[in-house]
Amino acid sequence: MQSLFSDYFLPVTLAIITLGMGLSLTDKDFRNIFVQPKAVVTGICCQMILLPLIAFSLARFIKLDPVYKVGLMIIASCPGGATSNLITYILRGNVALSISMTAINSLITLVTIPIIVTLSLNYFIHQEAEIHLPVTETVIKVFLITIVPAYLGTRIRKRKPVFADSLEQPLRIILPLLLLLIFAGVIFIDQGTESATVSDFIRIFPYTLLLNSSAMVAGLLVAIVLRLAKINQFTIAIEVGLQNSALAIFVAANLLSSQTMALVPVVYGSFTFFSTLFFAWVVKKITF
Repeated sequence: MQSLFSDYFLPVTLAIITLGMGLSLTDKDFRNIFVQPKAVVTGICCQMILLPLIAFSLARFIKLDPVYKVGLMIIASCPGGATSNLITYILRGNVALSISMTAINSLITLVTIPIIVTLSLNYFIHQEAEIHLPVTETVIKVFLITIVPAYLGTRIRKRKPVFADSLEQPLRIILPLLLLLIFAGVIFIDQGTESATVSDFIRIFPYTLLLNSSAMVAGLLVAIVLRLAKINQFTIAIEVGLQNSALAIFVAANLLSSQTMALVPVVYGSFTFFSTLFFAWVVKKITF
């Protein structure tokens, strides 16, 4: 029962959410991403290279327990996820770009997470650890939770466009509430917060907020400098700025057996949906 939300409710919920987002997409939306790959390549490079560098620079110079610094690096090694896809959907960003980045990143992180986490452990706390992510399970999850539901959503839209349009507004309310409910279960029930104190949250919060905000600004600036379409600019800002807290918690708590490190993504995940949504909304209002 300890991982009820993580193991059962979360995957099903993510598939439902991706299906709902797929109802707003067409084959052309995905085709355009790979016919003109500049946006997706830019976003992936920002997530895989720029984001860890930002996190490392932050962790290197702040006064914080080294174990928490590793927690920040774990967050930076876990980019994207359904939450960023959903915010892009709510704000009518480039959902096809967001989903494509999530699918691609989920496979790339099979290599990058072990590298980043191992280097961080060595640098900050001089500890050795071997990180092995379940390759086959991850590939299956990406296929079943991201690719298949999104594809089914586009098929439904193609066959029944009126039905798909009728669901668009209700889903913009239902899907965020569903994700927040399940994600709260992952953070506060599966992982538990009985070992965390208010002082822990106060100590960690400023740095997780700084990581979230600086990553969003950096992603946005890179997209602007490269003259990407405005819809892609704030979509990339969302993707670079909002990390996969559930995956980071899994890496810290399950693979490294460190509830202290897991506390960092717990704090991060408790507010970043709202901070990222607000930031992207402001950017969209200013630029559009």
